[in-house]
Amino acid sequence: MAAGGASIATTLAAKYSTLLWLAAALVLFAALPLAHPPLFFESFLYLIFFWIALATSWAILSGFTGYVSFGHGAFYGVGMYAMADLGPRLPLPVALLAGGALAALLGICIGAVVFRVRRLRGELFALLTLALAIVLATIVLNTPIDGGPGVFLSDVRPPKIYSNASSTIYLAGASVAIASLAVAWLIQRSKFGRGLFAISDDEDVAEILGVPTFASKLAAIAISSFIAGVIGAVHAVFVSYVTVGETFSISVPLFVLMMSVLGGARRWWGPAIGAILVTTLSYSFVSGDFALAARALIGLTLVLASLFLPEGVAGLVEKARRAWRPTAASQAPAAEPRIAALRPDPARLDTKTPALLEARNVRLAFRGVQALDGVDLIIRQGEILGLVGPNGSGKSTLINVLSGLYKADSGQVILEGRDLSLTPGHLRARLGVARTFQIPRPFARQSVLDNAMIPAMFGASALDSAAARKGAMEALRFVGLAERADAMPAMLNLHQRKFLELARALASDAKLIMLDEVLAGLTPREIADAVDMVRRIHARGATILFVEHNMRAVLELTDRLIVMNRGRLIADGPPHDVVRDPAVVAAYLGAPHAEG
Repeated sequence: MAAGGASIATTLAAKYSTLLWLAAALVLFAALPLAHPPLFFESFLYLIFFWIALATSWAILSGFTGYVSFGHGAFYGVGMYAMADLGPRLPLPVALLAGGALAALLGICIGAVVFRVRRLRGELFALLTLALAIVLATIVLNTPIDGGPGVFLSDVRPPKIYSNASSTIYLAGASVAIASLAVAWLIQRSKFGRGLFAISDDEDVAEILGVPTFASKLAAIAISSFIAGVIGAVHAVFVSYVTVGETFSISVPLFVLMMSVLGGARRWWGPAIGAILVTTLSYSFVSGDFALAARALIGLTLVLASLFLPEGVAGLVEKARRAWRPTAASQAPAAEPRIAALRPDPARLDTKTPALLEARNVRLAFRGVQALDGVDLIIRQGEILGLVGPNGSGKSTLINVLSGLYKADSGQVILEGRDLSLTPGHLRARLGVARTFQIPRPFARQSVLDNAMIPAMFGASALDSAAARKGAMEALRFVGLAERADAMPAMLNLHQRKFLELARALASDAKLIMLDEVLAGLTPREIADAVDMVRRIHARGATILFVEHNMRAVLELTDRLIVMNRGRLIADGPPHDVVRDPAVVAAYLGAPHAEG
């Protein structure tokens, strides 16, 4: 029993070694005041901790999700003014948590509105957050919260943990900084963190693969703003005098952004590196021309980092580590495991075969253009259903509606008797609906293996990290990409990127896989490989909707064929009968004209 307990302890220590190192660092910094260092040195370390916490909080939202915020000073400012108002009446720890809670509440309120509007991304989100800080500053300035002259915090008296109150503030700053790093580390390693990185790379694809994008972004902004609020409350005690001009200054989010970009905003420790570098440069030269030189040097460093280190210092280190470690393929067993137990091959299908998915009178228009005009569709369990039609007939739009990427104006989508009309894409993925994209859309900044792990973790199988890694490797091995598991998508050719799309669909353990022109752009040899791959996927029990222009492949693969034209279904039946239908011939070749 003792040996078993020691083994478990060793395993946990190895798994959480980073947290142990962070705890050790906190103990070390907490003991520093006992050595009675110069007051300037303690204040300098506090400022480093302050910027580490603020930059890390920014990275949890903007670095991890890609939603760049220029208004992070608003959350930080809420914490500062919360301390100014509540600090004299509440114990210091309670006032700190209250500042964080108020900032988190503001973040959740903003996110609940903004994150529901699809077009508010990129530059629009950045400008909106900047406007938030300006509006909040105006409110504070013109209300009794501040009123104009600023607020003194002379009535806020921190407990003297050491010989003086300033050391208590230093300890509070160190604690928040280390805690923020621990939170960022836990997020980056978690399923939640993988979802955030998927959102950053391609939010629409992340949603379709099962990532609850709205809830994930809301959680990210809540955590981010809470940390910013807490460190803002600590900083209010440190400066002891709060003004609107200093608190809501644009320099705060700009410095935070600069630190995160320099260090690497997508790594938990990157913003800390940037904060240390920028703060050290800023306070090494604090007078006259030296201060100006320091700012110029910081600006030059940022420009060079943006040009030559797009992933920051942390990204450069990570790339070097990846080059030295063994590949995932070399660690995987040589034998090809099965993705799932083989199911019986489906018999020839007829009208008595139960429906897996139905579309009933589905309509969708884009600014007056009727893309789908009353589509009625049945996909039966176990079949390969072909869907063809001229360009612009609505095939991809229909897949977008069935997968939840688009919301139909009217009509119903029913999966195994359940109405999905109001069900978002990530819940449809959980229910077993998967798709590929006509133009492959991998997560560009994640490895091939990580791309396949996302649907394994968030799709119908909903696996934990270890099981998802195994399942993703099995899917990659099935499609022939196991040797490229550690490669980035940019290193794959079109054929391999198409197969990566198939691997993601397989890893999700979906009941229905919708293939959107998976053969487009491939060579004849690659088409033959892809057709064989579709057969093998079908043999494992998947129901397939096969959208394609290659009629030879459609006739060879499908059990039933439907044809769309101008947003409507114009034919449905056995493939060889459908292609001879006069309405289908007219849709592709045009109606014949009588000779005069």
